[in-house]
Amino acid sequence: MTGTGATELDKTSDTIRDMFAGVAPRYDLLNRLLSARRDVAWRRQAAAALGLARGSRVLDLCCGTGDQALAARREGYEVVAADFCLPMLALARAKYSTVLSAKKRRPESDNHRPAGLAGDALRLPFPDASFDGATASFGLRNVADLDAALRETARVLRPGGRIAFLEAAAPDNLLRRPYLWYFTTVLPAIGRRISPRGSAYGYLRDSVLDFPDRAAFVERLGRAGLTSGRWRDLSAGVACLYTAHKERSE
Repeated sequence: MTGTGATELDKTSDTIRDMFAGVAPRYDLLNRLLSARRDVAWRRQAAAALGLARGSRVLDLCCGTGDQALAARREGYEVVAADFCLPMLALARAKYSTVLSAKKRRPESDNHRPAGLAGDALRLPFPDASFDGATASFGLRNVADLDAALRETARVLRPGGRIAFLEAAAPDNLLRRPYLWYFTTVLPAIGRRISPRGSAYGYLRDSVLDFPDRAAFVERLGRAGLTSGRWRDLSAGVACLYTAHKERSE
């Protein structure tokens, strides 16, 4: 069961930064392989779920190698992508340049590429009310203080700003037992064979199972100032899309 808190995970900044630096070279490959490439569609759904006007300013937290920021850019948003793991951020910046420069038929320019910036989700380097929306894909379960990260997200959103967060999840249906077997046995074994830091995929298993369950996470969004929270299961519940918004001022 997720959110039990039974496992004490080391989520100190140095540990998480070092772990993701180690998996960065194979991160995209394993994401595609372990999700059967469904992660691409999930990110597109998250970007679309923001429902903002084109040109809106969106922050992508824990941006990793940049796929969620690119999905948001394809919705027409002006995107700032932040991560505190510099090797991951370097891959994201290279991806922004390569992918967007290849689209010669579109009126893309350097000013429209996602801006990749070093930034910690617990201490975002942005003024209050800087963004119309925020996304995070498979990153919030890795922060040392989830509630602090949610409060920081709410702080940098303008009143009425929206969030769309993706997280891996355990299905709450008949698929739960076979999925948990795959997730706890097969997935770590694949990670150990393919990634130079295969132990990170044991952590992936533990961090997903330790994350708050769906209703509990929506409650924590509300406590952080992100209201009207909802969740939607994707691909039979192996991923979950959360949406909410920051209340407008009276």
